[in-house]
Amino acid sequence: MYARRRHVYFTMMGACLALFVLAWGVVRLWSIPVAVGMCVVAMLIPPVAAMVANRRGPEDRWWDDPSGDPKSDEWWDELDGKRRR
Repeated sequence: MYARRRHVYFTMMGACLALFVLAWGVVRLWSIPVAVGMCVVAMLIPPVAAMVANRRGPEDRWWDDPSGDPKSDEWWDELDGKRRR
C-alpha cells in the first residue's frame, strides 16, 4: 500500500512540475492568462499530493500499535474496552 501512495505522490508532483514548466516555457507565448491558470493549478497539486501520500487506509492499523509503555498501553486498552479489570 505504501508503494502505491508513493507512486501516486511522485506522479502528482511530476504533473505539477510539468504544468509549471510548460506554462512558462511554451504556453505563455500564446496566452498569458492560460499560463497563469496552469500555474494556479500547479500550485494546488502539492498539498493534495501530500494528503494522498500521508493518507492511511483501513489496512494501516497504526492507532492499534502499542506505544511501548506498558502502563500507557494498559490505560488505553482499558479505555477502549479491550481488557476488563
